[in-house]
Amino acid sequence: MENQDTTKVPTGLALYNRAAHRASKEVIYSYSTSFGMATRVLNKGLRHHVENIYALVRVADEIVDGCAAQASAESDGFDPGVLLTEFENETYLALKRGFSTNLVIHAFALTAREVGIKKDIIEPFFFSMRQDLTETIHDQKSFQVYVYGSAEVVGLMCLAAFVHGRNYSEEQKLLLVKGARALGAAFQKVNFLRDLAADFDKLGRSYFPDVAIETFDEETKNRLVRDIENDLQISALSLPLLESSARKAVTAAQFLFQELNDKISKTPAEELIRTRISVNNLRKLFVLAKALLGVKP
Repeated sequence: MENQDTTKVPTGLALYNRAAHRASKEVIYSYSTSFGMATRVLNKGLRHHVENIYALVRVADEIVDGCAAQASAESDGFDPGVLLTEFENETYLALKRGFSTNLVIHAFALTAREVGIKKDIIEPFFFSMRQDLTETIHDQKSFQVYVYGSAEVVGLMCLAAFVHGRNYSEEQKLLLVKGARALGAAFQKVNFLRDLAADFDKLGRSYFPDVAIETFDEETKNRLVRDIENDLQISALSLPLLESSARKAVTAAQFLFQELNDKISKTPAEELIRTRISVNNLRKLFVLAKALLGVKP
């Protein structure tokens, strides 16, 4: 039998690292065609990091809002809050050790340790996830805290990967941080607005302060749409500073959520509270093509 060259076949920890990343990669493409499509524009190294970040965020969200509740109902029952605490604590341990028996956490820790994602932006994320278990109505202060932790810091995590190993002035760094936070906020607010009815009916939750299904009207909708447009405009200012593939990927994501916001703007308020707004796959491909061609938001 001819001998095979095994020098490029990973073993030990390298093999485990690869398996962990593949697990995280499966999460993003299973749960989000939109982000999955935008992520494919990234160069391989950046794409791996974003896939690892998304997977951790997605699993945490499933614990508080998704399939964990279904699993609990089909078993003897368990407390999602306990699961979230265990998940969070395991994340911090993995940051220290560089290893976790949870493949998604392991992959995230690899990225965090490499690009410098610290507890100062991880803790707010888990704080916001925990709010989903305890809060159903937000005032302006709690809303801002929630959006920062659930979305803006995710933008900052991705930014850490995008700027790793690159040099920027202090002024440029501030602009990049402001842009990442604004884009994260815009994404989250669009999702709140398109899921308004589902959040209220199924979860008994209202994210936007002083916004209720019973009184939701055109004036309220337009005010929220303008706020999202402002976030997207702030985000667009930082795009030229990003590395080429990151700029195209973020631009694609920005275009997609601009499409959603525009569609929300054109949808009557009374219809919006009954229907989840989406963008079809053909339109998503058009948006992706625009980003690849260098069209600016």
